[in-house]
Amino acid sequence: MTVKQIVVLGGGVGGTLVANLLAGQLTRKQAQITLIDRTGKHVYQPGWLYVPFGGAPPERWERNERSLLRRSVDLLIGDAVKIDPNERYVEMADGAQLPFDYLIIATGARLEPDAVPGYREGAHHFYSAEAALRLHAALREFTGGKVVIGVADIPYKCPPAPLEFTFMLEDELRKRGLREKTEITYLSPIGRVFTIESVATFVTPMLEERGINYELFFNTESIDPVERTVSSLEGTTLPYDLLVLVPPHRSAKLIIDSGLGDVQGWLPTDRETLQHKQFPYIYGLGDATDLPVSKSGAAAHFEAKVIAHRIASEIKGKPSDERYHGQVMCFLETGRGQATQLVFDYTHPPQPPKPSAYYHYEKALLNRAYWHLVPTGIV
Repeated sequence: MTVKQIVVLGGGVGGTLVANLLAGQLTRKQAQITLIDRTGKHVYQPGWLYVPFGGAPPERWERNERSLLRRSVDLLIGDAVKIDPNERYVEMADGAQLPFDYLIIATGARLEPDAVPGYREGAHHFYSAEAALRLHAALREFTGGKVVIGVADIPYKCPPAPLEFTFMLEDELRKRGLREKTEITYLSPIGRVFTIESVATFVTPMLEERGINYELFFNTESIDPVERTVSSLEGTTLPYDLLVLVPPHRSAKLIIDSGLGDVQGWLPTDRETLQHKQFPYIYGLGDATDLPVSKSGAAAHFEAKVIAHRIASEIKGKPSDERYHGQVMCFLETGRGQATQLVFDYTHPPQPPKPSAYYHYEKALLNRAYWHLVPTGIV
C-alpha cells in the first residue's frame, strides 16, 4: 500500500484539528501528514476581544503549534507561495515542493485595512494582537464623546464580535462613570444589525434599551482622520471621537495567486462535502472558504471532523458519506456579566436564549480550556 501524502495549509483551529484527527485515524504506513504554518504559533483569536478591556494580554492567547500536534504530524514552518492543483504540489518560498494526494486548505482570512482610505490613521480594531493593545491604550485615555463601532465590509471573522464589543464597552463606560458623557453608534452594512435575522431581532431591543444608536446600510467608503469622520457609500457621514471598525477581510494571497479562488478570492467549496468544486482531492475549511456560514473557529471545528473522516475512510478503502450540515456553536457576550449562545446550521437558524451569567462563565471556561480540548481533538 502506497503511503498517502496529506498536506494541511494553516495552523489555526481548523488546520490543527484536522491534522490531529487524521493522525488519530491513520497510521504512518497509511499516510504522512504535514502541516504547513507561516509562523509556527497557534493563536486563539477570540481572546483578543478581551484585551481592550484589560483582559489577559495577547501572549496568553498564543501557543507553540508543535505543542498542540500529535507526534506523527510533521510541522513545516514557512511560507507556502503556490499550489499547483494539477501536478499536486505546494511550493514554498525557498523553492521546495511538497507533493500531496490530499490537500486541506485552512489558510484563514487576512485583514485588508488599506481597502478603506484613512483607515490606518483613523480607526481602531481588535482583530490582531497589536491592534487590540492599541485599542486598550485608546480606551484608557477616553473620557467621553462620540464612539462609532461597526463593520467596514462583509464577510468578516467572528460575526458576533463587533456586537459583543459594543455591549462590553457600554458596560465598561458605565462602570467608569462615562456612559452619560458618551454617545455610542453601531454601524451595519446591511438592513439589520446582524447578518442572521433571528439574532438581529434578538439583539436590536437590547441596543435600544441601553441607548445605543444604530445606523443601517452603512458601507464604509472612507475615513477622514483629521476631521474625525467616517463616510459611507450611501452618502452618510458621521463624526467620531473614537472609531472601532472591523477592517475589510480578504482571502489568503496563496489562494488567489494559485487561481483556486472565486471572484472574491474565497475557496469555492462544496457546502456538504467540503471539497473544492473543481478539484475533489482538495478540501477547504474555516475562514478560507465561500461557505454560507460564519467565518469562525466554531464552524471550522465541525468542518474538520467531516474532512478527517472522509479522507481517512477513503484511504482505508471505505469511502464515507459523512457531510457537513452547517453546524456552528458559539457565544455572544452581552455585557453586564452575561452572554447568550448561538447554535445553528444550514436549515435551523439560531434561537438565542435569554442572556445569563451561566453562558458568560461557560464562555470563560472555554477560553481557558480551549488549548486542551479543541485543537487536540478531545472535544
